[in-house]
Amino acid sequence: MAGHQRSTRAHLLAVALVLFWSSGFIGAELGPGTAGAQTLLTWRCLVIALLLVPFLPRPSERWHAREWVRQAVLALLCQCLYLTGVFWAAAAGVPAGTSALVASLQPAVVLLATAGLHHGAVRRVHLWGLLAGTAGVALAAAGDVGAGASPLALALPVGAVLSLAAGTLLHQRWTREEPTGGRSMPLLQTLAVQSLFTAGFTTAVAAPGGDLLPPPSSAFWTAVGWTVVAGLGSYAAYYRAVDALGADRANALLYLTPAVTALWAAALFGGEVRSTTLAGLALSAAGAALLLRVESLRPVSGGTATDRSPHR
Repeated sequence: MAGHQRSTRAHLLAVALVLFWSSGFIGAELGPGTAGAQTLLTWRCLVIALLLVPFLPRPSERWHAREWVRQAVLALLCQCLYLTGVFWAAAAGVPAGTSALVASLQPAVVLLATAGLHHGAVRRVHLWGLLAGTAGVALAAAGDVGAGASPLALALPVGAVLSLAAGTLLHQRWTREEPTGGRSMPLLQTLAVQSLFTAGFTTAVAAPGGDLLPPPSSAFWTAVGWTVVAGLGSYAAYYRAVDALGADRANALLYLTPAVTALWAAALFGGEVRSTTLAGLALSAAGAALLLRVESLRPVSGGTATDRSPHR
């Protein structure tokens, strides 16, 4: 019974991560024409920080200074640099399909880095899973690649992927070390602290360029509202998945997000669902399933990787 309950929770967590993570790209698509990318990103972060203020650690909790530093580093890598890269890439003309292809490198980067750091053996099934997942993303993004973005613009999503991958591995390592008095911040406190740092970072970037003032547009605030919900849900689900499944297996789920994003766009904006999108979704799902069935290269919290497998 306990194993079945863990399996059900893992399935729900996987669905939540894919839906929330993919919906974040839709928020960015709602924004063009109302304000610049930095303005939208800054107000997204400010609103999230305001909503999470009640969950900030109280002075009486007296967290070790090292924990605050670590949360600041994770906020910088997983949110500030990652989100800035994604939003700026869109503003610089990088097509969504191109960004999706670049983002598909992340599961491979995380898996290989995890194997190197923890001396895990990359098995043939890992390679097949990575190949199927990347091919699925390529199919889903077909027809949306190569719109003439400059090499500098293309470097933005690459930097975003590397930043999130580095932050993910550090998050996994630090939550298992538990160096600050045998405990680390709970999820809601983690999100609150990181959101505060992220809001400060994006505000500092936006203010000097005059990008802080929001436009008097209902479309802008609709985009902000969408990105706020997507941001809260995606990071909560992502951190929980990394803790429950391991960084390598949690990132395998991101293979599904480009095709699901295309389905979001078709439903909301009336776009056509291409056959390549559906084929890409099926192939990405196959790749993710292969990677999720393999035991994590890094033991996960609360039991072995096998114990917490969603396919047990």
